Amino acid sequence: MWRIARRPKWIAALLLALGVAAVFAALGQWQLERSIEAATVIERDTETPVPLESVAEPQEVMTSDASGRTVSVDGTWVEGDDVVATGRESGGEPGDWIVRHLVTSDGASLAVVVGFVAPGADIPDLPVGEASLVGRYVPSESPQQSDFEAGERRAIAVAELINLWRDVDLVYSGYLAAADAPPGLEEIAAPPPEGDVELNLLNLFYAIEWVLFGGFAVYLWWRLVRDEYEKEQAALAEASTAAEAPSPPA
Repeated sequence: MWRIARRPKWIAALLLALGVAAVFAALGQWQLERSIEAATVIERDTETPVPLESVAEPQEVMTSDASGRTVSVDGTWVEGDDVVATGRESGGEPGDWIVRHLVTSDGASLAVVVGFVAPGADIPDLPVGEASLVGRYVPSESPQQSDFEAGERRAIAVAELINLWRDVDLVYSGYLAAADAPPGLEEIAAPPPEGDVELNLLNLFYAIEWVLFGGFAVYLWWRLVRDEYEKEQAALAEASTAAEAPSPPA
């Protein structure tokens, strides 16, 4: 078949097909750039504090609206349930995070990162009793196998914390990074989440179509070459059959 493909007319046809494919590819790239340029950044207010119970419920998976939201919550500290998460950092500074157990006014348990200290530093006496907090509601983390092997606790994993706390009933699936730290602790740097980006799907579909058109141009050239090859092969087979057929008797 490649003997036929090397004929001048099919070489010219291939160049034409490649030229058409290149044009379609350029149009596809243009449409892709348009889809990115026209992408819509979905902005949502994450900085105005709202009550935690208005965006999240205990025992429920965290929603995208609740993730990274600044919330307010009232509750009571549970003494003796404090946990230290080592190997963390805040604002680029290494340290240990202090995680506390707060029972909210609706009776649910909430993990609260109240601040951090330098690695291995002593933890000061922390407030007890009732508390009114404002902070960023953050998704729970997953503990790493390497942490278990090293005997360390780095992740703020709610599923792990409830096994360490006492008298846990309902629990929020995320944790609160408190905006204000108690005396003796440094505040946790909890930056706002980045806005979600929504691509212009119409331009993206157009880009895919142009790429498919370009591929079809090359495929069409290959199909035409193959058709001519098959016709020539059929003609040769027919001629060979006719030559081998016995001549009629005189």
